[in-house]
Amino acid sequence: MDRAQKEQVVEELGQIFESSGVVVVAHYEGMTVAHMQDLRSRMREAGGSVRVAKNKLAKIALEGKPCASIADYLTGMTVITYSEDPTAAARIADKYAKDNDRFVILGGAMGDSALDPAGVKAVASMPSREELIAQIVSCLGAPASNIAGAIGAPASNIASILTTLEEREAA
Repeated sequence: MDRAQKEQVVEELGQIFESSGVVVVAHYEGMTVAHMQDLRSRMREAGGSVRVAKNKLAKIALEGKPCASIADYLTGMTVITYSEDPTAAARIADKYAKDNDRFVILGGAMGDSALDPAGVKAVASMPSREELIAQIVSCLGAPASNIAGAIGAPASNIASILTTLEEREAA
């Protein structure tokens, strides 16, 4: 790899570290190509990506970035998973680590916050952005549906009372 290619890789990694909602660093020693392809496809389905890069180039790219604290994790055979969604990469990496014992999560970063393996697991258990929006919308919509139910309830109560009275008279 010549100097121009290294500079390009550093620039690409710098953009990844700046724009990603979450970055997870893991060891992948002993994983087969099939395992790595499986990880990449799972991550792609969730809207994330997987990147293997030389640790030295990744450390250079981290200089001055919000997630510079993950530089300590870049030793040995490391793989970087990342996503725009603040939980997607952590969720997929955590699930994959449970399925594959050769994939070991070292830590990560979410914005300025450094994450240890337990922190990555905590982020993975958080609901996604879409799930949070759905929860908020349901909370906002619940009072309206309760009001509609309360308004409609007296009419249905009167109708059921009248039906009961008619049945009594007929009997």
